[in-house]
Amino acid sequence: MTRVLPPHTTAPSLSDLETIAAAAYAEVPEELRRWAADVVIRVEDFPDEEVEHEMELESPFDILGLYRGVAMPDKSFGESRTVVDMIFLYRRPILDYWCESEEDLTGLVKNILIHEIGHHFGFSDEDMERIEDQE
Repeated sequence: MTRVLPPHTTAPSLSDLETIAAAAYAEVPEELRRWAADVVIRVEDFPDEEVEHEMELESPFDILGLYRGVAMPDKSFGESRTVVDMIFLYRRPILDYWCESEEDLTGLVKNILIHEIGHHFGFSDEDMERIEDQE
């Protein structure tokens, strides 16, 4: 698959990372995308103070992405939807990790998206670690 990415002579902007996230999301397996079609993906520089406090982060660089919403197993299909399911990608921590790891940026973002989509399905971090260890 040919990836269309902005040049990286400078750090990718929020807009650049949104483009990268769209390309990465297109590479997520269809069986996951199908069930996450209504999930909104937002790119922000850092988590807000509420997330930092709630997640007990030592630094805003300690989190790459976050799923916010009601996980599928907890949804009641009879009640109206008032909560929008969202995946937040945090640009500055992602770029920091990218520079340290030297991973492909689109591949890194794809892995973060898959991880957060896993939370949409109701998987815990431990569940996903077990799944990853089995591969």
